[in-house]
Amino acid sequence: MNPTTTPAASGGRSAQYDAFHTARAHTDLVARLYATAMGEDYPAETAASSSCDWPLLGLMTARLRMRPGQRLVDAGCGTGGIGLWLARALALRLEGFDLSPVAVAQATGRRTHFLGSTGHAAFRVAELEHTNLPDRHAHGIVCVDALGTTTDRTAAMRELGRVLAPGGRLLLTRSTRRGAEPTWPEQAQAAGLTLEHVDERPAEPAMWDRLYKLWIAHADDLRRELGEVQTERMLREAHQMLPKLPSRRAVLLTLRPAHTLPAPSTADTMTAPRLPSGQPPFHEEIPQ
Repeated sequence: MNPTTTPAASGGRSAQYDAFHTARAHTDLVARLYATAMGEDYPAETAASSSCDWPLLGLMTARLRMRPGQRLVDAGCGTGGIGLWLARALALRLEGFDLSPVAVAQATGRRTHFLGSTGHAAFRVAELEHTNLPDRHAHGIVCVDALGTTTDRTAAMRELGRVLAPGGRLLLTRSTRRGAEPTWPEQAQAAGLTLEHVDERPAEPAMWDRLYKLWIAHADDLRRELGEVQTERMLREAHQMLPKLPSRRAVLLTLRPAHTLPAPSTADTMTAPRLPSGQPPFHEEIPQ
């Protein structure tokens, strides 16, 4: 879960996510609501609290263009399901980080389920703006619905660009208001990155709409399973975001180091398959 009204201080944000992941570990209710919202597009094994569905997993697999044995970084990994799924599918080495120690511990515990051992994946606590990873460390980076947790998105993109090796690709989910001029081209340029693809995700807003309405409809069940504090945060997010969904445009960006490719005049654009969507909460609020 990624409340859109989290405090600016990382300690406050970490505490909220820690509490959510701790509560969710004791019930399957949240996963069942995600599954209902996404329908057949729900990748149950990942158990992600994000908008990651089967179409997005397939699109990321294609856009990464990674070779077996290369290093993938899952930035803002949560409980690790997305990165672990990609690492298994593409035979990659995985490093994940998240600001929640509880999520990192849960991700660490899931390694053997996906990879059969612990040697090809590692998770640790870090923030998008301060990864503490070496320069040019990753052949690929995925960041699903996590950029909205930062206080400075340009700084976070610059940090991820620093970690990206020449020829590597950074995949980011982003959103903006439909018809508005997006900010990501300027942010990419400031981070020394160039846009390779902009893939539309037309089914994503409708998934959020279904999920938020399910949260509201099952408020009593959520209170019983997660407690009053976590439920109220989820309901606050739902009521704040539902009015914004009709104007929401969601995309997957594929970026590369600017020195790797000549900067195109227009990024390649493709529309994702229109399949029934579905999965969890917002990691990026639509700009006002």
